[in-house]
Amino acid sequence: MSNGNSRVAVFGGGCFWCTEAVFEELRGVNSVVSGYAGGKTKNPTYEQVCMGNTGHAEVIKIEYDSALVSFRDLMTVFFATHDPTTLNRQGNDSGTQYRSVIFYANESQKAEAAAFMKELDEAQAFKNPIVTTLEPLTEFYPAEDYHQKFYANNPYQPYCQYMIPPKLNKLHKQFKELLKSQGK
Repeated sequence: MSNGNSRVAVFGGGCFWCTEAVFEELRGVNSVVSGYAGGKTKNPTYEQVCMGNTGHAEVIKIEYDSALVSFRDLMTVFFATHDPTTLNRQGNDSGTQYRSVIFYANESQKAEAAAFMKELDEAQAFKNPIVTTLEPLTEFYPAEDYHQKFYANNPYQPYCQYMIPPKLNKLHKQFKELLKSQGK
């Protein structure tokens, strides 16, 4: 990743186990780290974040090669694989830690994300308006080791079996051209 095309995107779309599993499969994605962003507590623990008092969201930090996958492509997959119209909720998971959020790394990302969300709303891509927030990325704290690559390491865990396959199926159907399995 020293080719000058290395970029970072940070998304929160509910449980980070789900979003991590999706983005791990995309071409141009070099790493996905589950973690926490957007809160006031330094080095929060999973338990603290789950209590909903720290202000953090469960997020993934994606390091990607912009020559192979664009920020727009990443946002397209992000918005297609979670519900950006429910405030502080994804399925049965509720609380501010599950909010739909893009933590922008710079003003260019902020502008691109705002324009993309406006485009989706104007096209009425969803039944309800998008409530995804745009927040500056100030700090990212990696989640505990057992959260990393959770689906890959725990595919038979009941939550994983129920929640993640539908997202992956949608990814494989709608975004086949973006998958690592499709080559470059």
